[in-house]
Amino acid sequence: MSYASLDAYSRKLRVAHEAARTGATAPEGTPRRLISASWRRSLAAGIDPDGTAAPLVYDVSHLDEVRESHPLHPLLPMLAGTLTTMADASANIAIITDRDGDILWRDGNRAVMRRADLVGLADGHKWAETSVGTNGIGTALADRKPVHVYSEEHLMKVLHIWSCSAAPIVDPDTDEVLGCIDISGTAPSLHPATVALVSAAAKLAESQLALRMHEGDERLRRRFDSLRDHDSVLITATGRVIAGDPAGLLGPRVPIAGDRILIPGGRAVLVEPFHDGYLVRVSTDRTPPALQLTFLGEGQPTARLSGREIPLSLRHAEILALLALHPRGLTAEQLCFYLYGDAGNPVTIRAEIHRLRAQLGETVGAKPYRLTSPVEADFIELRSLLSAGDPAAVARAYPGPLLPRSESPELRRARDELEVQVRANLLRNGSPDDLWIYAQTASGRDDLQILERLSTTLPTTDPRAITARIRLRTP
Repeated sequence: MSYASLDAYSRKLRVAHEAARTGATAPEGTPRRLISASWRRSLAAGIDPDGTAAPLVYDVSHLDEVRESHPLHPLLPMLAGTLTTMADASANIAIITDRDGDILWRDGNRAVMRRADLVGLADGHKWAETSVGTNGIGTALADRKPVHVYSEEHLMKVLHIWSCSAAPIVDPDTDEVLGCIDISGTAPSLHPATVALVSAAAKLAESQLALRMHEGDERLRRRFDSLRDHDSVLITATGRVIAGDPAGLLGPRVPIAGDRILIPGGRAVLVEPFHDGYLVRVSTDRTPPALQLTFLGEGQPTARLSGREIPLSLRHAEILALLALHPRGLTAEQLCFYLYGDAGNPVTIRAEIHRLRAQLGETVGAKPYRLTSPVEADFIELRSLLSAGDPAAVARAYPGPLLPRSESPELRRARDELEVQVRANLLRNGSPDDLWIYAQTASGRDDLQILERLSTTLPTTDPRAITARIRLRTP
């Protein structure tokens, strides 16, 4: 883009900024689609265009510890050597962040770094869109692709002297974003072609990660090959199937849920730790019928076994939930503590288990108490969906809290943990439709942040937006 074109685009962007603040109509095609979508996300997150700096999330004295625990730490010297010389020579700065946009490392031109300090473009500061609005780092992480953000395309006016090119680094093992590489500088000094440089650096990091992953796989396979008993499948710690399944029955990856994996067909089978991965034995023998548990929401907790619905008292539902959450089993003393805290009596637990086994038979094993059938529980399935990162599926699968009437300390903890994860997942990635589904649950009905998001993101005439505004006004 020529300087004349940039000047014309800048003038249109200034009009668009004012339109974004007032709700007026912006010039057609301004800003471009990628930036316009980022502005909408940023404004919905409550970003103030008059903000002054990115927030500090890590004290510099603690940053070495944070870096050392990050998966990109082994690559920092290589990336620093690749980026620093170029950034310094071109009067720019180079930055590496984690997946949340927190700056782990920065270097480059000293004068530019002093100016960057004024806006928090420095170690330990957060540059996610939800913290500072549209910017190279946050927008590349949000869109999972390389971006160039020209000065006035930033939503915060204090950033209008800056331009930045950034590219996300994606883990070849998990397909999750690990962090971001960014080159930033004042507008005249940063050419849009810089995005090609950060893209190449990100690809270099991903290739090194892939090499390390393959080397780790090979070490694990050699240990697997030394076993005498090959009636098992080898799975990495992240769920990739790497040996023992030549027919591909499990597929390339299986979701790991605690001490179990879910295999095609919905069966849950136990896994055995094996060095840095797992072994799983997938038998073709007939397995016991699955025990289906429906424990989420305000309704009566139910269990189904062999097509038969089994009425459950709250105490029996609590015991089944705890056994499902601890597939290796629990002693009477452990169950007692999880149910009652320090005030419980294991004799009471043994009596309850006796009554429960009268209903479920050998599905409840002993020594330790455990579930011997495959378990299909709505709350365990919800955990898998949260790990998969599909907000629409999460919203559909969450009718409400886990056993909301339970006072068990362990189940209260599990209930609160699920609630926090569901809410955070939907606020971070959910569409208005997903948020509306959550707003119908007991927890979401009066959630002010959810209702505010609905009232601002939906058209003002949408009945859901109207309902959200009514709820917000109702004490």
